[in-house]
Amino acid sequence: MSTAAHILVVEDDLKIAQLVSDYLHEEGYTAQQVHDGKLGWASFRHRTPDLLILDLMLPGMDGLALCKEVRHISDVPIIMLTARVDEVDRLLGLNTGADDYVCKPFSPRELMARVRNLLRRSRGSFQPSKPWRIDEAGLRIHWRMHELDLTPVEFRLFHLLLTHPGRVFSRAHMLDTIHEGLHDTSDRVIDSHIKNLRKKIQQVAPHDDCIVSVYGIGYRLDVPEEAARPSP
Repeated sequence: MSTAAHILVVEDDLKIAQLVSDYLHEEGYTAQQVHDGKLGWASFRHRTPDLLILDLMLPGMDGLALCKEVRHISDVPIIMLTARVDEVDRLLGLNTGADDYVCKPFSPRELMARVRNLLRRSRGSFQPSKPWRIDEAGLRIHWRMHELDLTPVEFRLFHLLLTHPGRVFSRAHMLDTIHEGLHDTSDRVIDSHIKNLRKKIQQVAPHDDCIVSVYGIGYRLDVPEEAARPSP
């Protein structure tokens, strides 16, 4: 399992992309280069990075559009690269969702400092990135960019586990969370809901066996290994 933060660099200038990647490697991060906006979006969906460095002008899909697509599904830190100083004011006014802006030509060392600061600021002490997104208002949960088809009861149960990863919940506690006045319901009904949740997760991510049975007690949620990268 990798112990380094993973950075996605979407930049169509091959020399700049290689320069940034080289400096990221020197800092101890892993880096992936993509030179097209649409391919960048596909790469992001395939493996959510810990930080995205994104050029504004890209073939296929420009950086502004890609940034907005990412923000629909993720709060991953984004540094936007632009060739014009005056463009930064316009981008800030558009509220694109980027966390920082760097103008070309730039100092690679300064860019690395901004990467470090964003990782610390956005994750505190750099908590593991998560493969899920919760929409509480819409009672929806996305797992690895896919919306799960959950019943309201399944949503409440999964929400409990997702918001307390690593914590063990007893069946009785989970039943208290999800029941709607059914005081005589057996706590074994939780097993049926867990079975359904596991099935729905594995429909979109066959190798994510993340809901763990704790013998004699209940269940806990473990963050999948590839998403659990500690701080560099």
